[in-house]
Amino acid sequence: MPFLCAALALKRKAVKNLLKFGGVAVNGRTVRQFDHPLAAGDEVTVGTLRAAVAADNLEFAGIQVVFEDEALIVLEKPAGLLTVATDRDKTDTLYFRLNAFLRGRDPQRPERALVVHRLDKETSGLVLFAKSEAVQRLLQGAWPEVEKVYWAVVKGCPNPEQGTITSYLTEAKSLRVFSNDQPTPAGRLSTTRYRRLQTRHGLSLLEIRLDTGRKHQIRVHLASIGCTVAGDRRYGTKRLDPCHRLGLHAGGLALAHPLTGKPLAFESPLPRALARLFPAPGTGR
Repeated sequence: MPFLCAALALKRKAVKNLLKFGGVAVNGRTVRQFDHPLAAGDEVTVGTLRAAVAADNLEFAGIQVVFEDEALIVLEKPAGLLTVATDRDKTDTLYFRLNAFLRGRDPQRPERALVVHRLDKETSGLVLFAKSEAVQRLLQGAWPEVEKVYWAVVKGCPNPEQGTITSYLTEAKSLRVFSNDQPTPAGRLSTTRYRRLQTRHGLSLLEIRLDTGRKHQIRVHLASIGCTVAGDRRYGTKRLDPCHRLGLHAGGLALAHPLTGKPLAFESPLPRALARLFPAPGTGR
């Protein structure tokens, strides 16, 4: 880091982005560690500064790169940003910004990201993208085996404090999702497991694990047991908004690498807007 800052006359943030996104090589090998030791005679090669600029564009939108390799990339999405385009908004999405970042990082060898899954606009947390159609097919085919962990701030305290919600979810023309105990022609069987972590001031923090991944599944299922997600104006109430956002965060993904089979596990800490309601060591930012 000291050598690069001095040699390039750049601030530490720009140099960190160069390292993070593979813009620096020592003796022909990419180096990402800021404290990589240098010896007399080492040849240090620095790529285009577009990597740093592109990374700044992601960070400006509150998007963090959690992990990246040749096959996939994991991002941390802020609340309020669409994952992919809708009829109403076709430009400002996580997908659009990520692909702009990948193109800008190395115009000579542009990469692209492909959607594997999505989060609701109001939900923050981990989102996984593939870098090729082959990897996309592998990840989507194995998606039921991927461990998905969420945290939800909800009204009241569930009874029992730990349990499983199973129902058939149906989406109406209004785009609202309804839960039914019995099968319906368009209903999709959905299972949500929850566990209470804390309760304070009439609110509870729940850990959610999904066996299926349907649209609005967590929000609908929790509302069905009387524990609406804070800030959920569609399935809850406008009056319950202590977080000033939807109280739902995708905090964990665990899967086998689609090409190597190596176990991968990613975590995203509880955002500050939620963590201030449930303070705990090591959470919030």
